[in-house]
Order: sequence, then structure tokens, then C-alpha cells
Amino acid sequence: MSNTSFSTLPLLPVLLDTLQSLGFEQMTPIQERSLPLILQGRDLIAQAKTGSGKTAAFGLGVLQTLNPGKLAPQALVICPTRELADQVTAELRRLARQIPNIRMLTLYGGVPSRPQTEALRNGAHVVVGTPGRIQDHLERGNLDLSALKTLILDEADRMVDMGFHDDIVAIASHCPPRRQTLLFSATYPENIRNLSARFLYKPAEVKVEALHDASQIEQIFYEVHPGQRLSAVVTLLEHFRPASTLIFCNTKMRCQEVVEQLQSEGIKALALTGDLEQRDRDEILVQFSNQSCAVLVATDVASRGLDIQNLETVINVDVTKDSEVHVHRVGRSGRGDQKGLALSLCSRDEMRWVNLIEQYQGSALKWGNLKTLRPKSGRSLQAPMITLNIQGGKKDKLRPGDLLGALTGDGGLSFEQVGKINITDYNAYVALDRRIAKQAFERISNGNIKGRRFRMRFLEEF
Repeated sequence: MSNTSFSTLPLLPVLLDTLQSLGFEQMTPIQERSLPLILQGRDLIAQAKTGSGKTAAFGLGVLQTLNPGKLAPQALVICPTRELADQVTAELRRLARQIPNIRMLTLYGGVPSRPQTEALRNGAHVVVGTPGRIQDHLERGNLDLSALKTLILDEADRMVDMGFHDDIVAIASHCPPRRQTLLFSATYPENIRNLSARFLYKPAEVKVEALHDASQIEQIFYEVHPGQRLSAVVTLLEHFRPASTLIFCNTKMRCQEVVEQLQSEGIKALALTGDLEQRDRDEILVQFSNQSCAVLVATDVASRGLDIQNLETVINVDVTKDSEVHVHRVGRSGRGDQKGLALSLCSRDEMRWVNLIEQYQGSALKWGNLKTLRPKSGRSLQAPMITLNIQGGKKDKLRPGDLLGALTGDGGLSFEQVGKINITDYNAYVALDRRIAKQAFERISNGNIKGRRFRMRFLEEF
């Protein structure tokens, strides 16, 4: 965090009031370096990691110039994944909450396009979405970008890696040539440099160091024999006993091997891989974020765009060959003012990649000895919650208060026994205290919510 206050910027009073009400006083480094340029109307290339505050940086720039009286897309934010698009939209809504009549719309695949088409007909000031679905609406004539003021490419390197280069080119061709373009990227390889040269006009460049403060994220490397790698993951979990762990593997096959090993040891783990259907992916992320699953195993491709809050520990089962990818893996923990822990396993064959990481970070790595680690008592590795899926959502006019009322009324639960509630268009997911979940299900599954009876199921057997 910098020592520069948002009040030093020429922001609208309503935005300064909102920032104060949200407790945002000092800017993060990326905000301090990029916001003055954005407010000047400059095109910008900003290199910063996820969780650095970049969404607020471009969001404040968008809201500063937005004309609420003109109901047409004035800003378009392109994101690599549905999850990131949802997170960006939520952050923009927070920043715009004191500005009346601002409409924001999120467009992504994996869901029916007809409701999005209807919403576009009703108009929006800000559109956030993934490249494929945005391009689809443009081709169908549902989305008109002729009034666009600002185009934002968020996590541009990930979008290009995922094969969206041509979609981005096509989308940009629908935008007015006189516009502001902001490109945010965690890395800045040659393909992103080429992309920026095509779309940006005399851009300013800002880079915020991606390396992590050793006092905030503790990194420990362990040498392991290849045949002992899976059992070593169990050793690490049983010794450190983290409340939440994101485990990175280099391949989808390794992810499955780790999950099977952990489940054989009685540790619930879920795998997040690139071939999952959207609903399965959503339900896995819901369970991890609401404490129904303490361990998530993922590849780098599957984890792109995720912004998982309150993550205590990262475990690297395999060493990545890309030092920057290692830094971004590690940076998933220790967000904000929280402490993080990153544990990495490596065989002798991977030492060359470890040496590159050490050179990239510019400091000696800390090494531990797996043989000295012993299982500890204390915090359980069993997730404290279990997720109840109620097959009704926003389209059925369900709200969190309705579900909480049913659970604490007919369900007989206390407020403390109900965890996070997520509601999508057609489904609701409620985290319940695992110890009383069965009894609660028996009471509420035959009851009504808002005068209706909904089908319900747990997302896991227990």
C-alpha cells in the first residue's frame, strides 16, 4: 500500500465519498501509478498481478467519464473467464453504488444467450464479458459499441494463451477508433506487445513489481523423490494443517492422481481442470469458497482468472518451467494484509527450473526437510461446511434473505450454522454446518420457500 490518498486525484466527489465509505484511503502501487494516466485519457499498458487493485484503477477511470444519461455501452471490459467477469462486475457495482441509474451487464458463455440478448435490448452503460460471448453478440447484432469511450483488456496474457487473440481483434474492430484503451497483463511477452501495438495509441507503460514480500508469504521448497511426490502432499497437509489449500499441478493427469491420493487418506479434495462443464466448474468453486472443501487441486490453465479470497496455503506439486507463473501461483495466498504460505515439491530433474526461480526472485530460497515433518493435532482437514443445492435461483425471485429465513425458521438453524449463500439464475448454494446438515435437510426439504417447494440436494455424499 502506498501513502498517497485517493483525495489527491481529480475524482468526482461522489467517487471519493464512495471510496471513503468502502474504507479505501491510500492507493495501491498500481493505482498510484496508473490512475493519473487513466484520468488524463491516456492509453495504458499496465503490468500487475491479480489482487493488486487494478480493477478499481480502471473502474474509477470508467466511472469518472461515464454519462448516466446516455444508455449505451460506454465501457467494455474483456476478461478471460466467467469468474473474473463476475468479480469485475461486482467491484464496478461497488464503486458505482452512489451514482444513480448506472446499468452494468455481464456476458459470458456456458449459460443461455437469450436473457443476455433481452438485457442488451434494455441498455447498459458498462459491459463486462468473455471474448467468445461478446463476439457472438456482436455478430448477431445484439451489441452496439458505436458510443464506446473505453476498451479494457483485463489479464490480456491469459486471454491470448487461451486462444482468444482473434476474438479480441474482431471485437476491437467494432469499437470506435477514437477511444481510450487500457491493457492489463500479469506478464508482458512478445505476443502481448504485438497485440498492444495494434490497438493502443502512444500508450504509457506502468509496471508494478510482481514479486512478493517474504515477510508476507513464506516460501519453503522440499526435495522429493518422484515416486514419493503424492505421499509428500499428504505429509505437508497433515503437518501444516491449513484451513484452505490450493494445489497446483502441471498436468490434468497429475491433478487426478493427487485427488485420488488425498481421498484415499480421508482428505476431501476437488479437481479443477480445463475440460469441466461450466456448471461442474461453478459448483467446485462454490464449495471451495464457502468452506465445504478445504483442498482444491488445479492446473494453471483451469485456475486463470480465479480470485480466491482468504487462501491460506499454496502447494506446488510440480515445479513450473515459467518463473513468472511460479510467482503468480505463490501470490494466490497472502492477499491484502494476510499472511500466506507456499510449499513447493521438486525432484532433482526439476532443479534447473528451481534455479531459474531463485534468479528471478533475486534471493536465496528456503529449503525444508520432509523427513522432519510430523502429523500435528489441532485443526481438522475436514471442511467444516457442506453445500446444499436448492434448484431455484434469481429467475425464481429467490434472495439470500429468503433462504436464510427458511433455514433459521422451519430449518431450526442458528445464524452461525449457515455459511455463505450463492445464488445464480437457476440455482442457489448454501453452506451449512456439516454437523447438523442432515437434520436441517430433513426439516426443510419438505417445506416451502416463498410459498414454493424446491428440489434440493447436497453436492457431496456424506
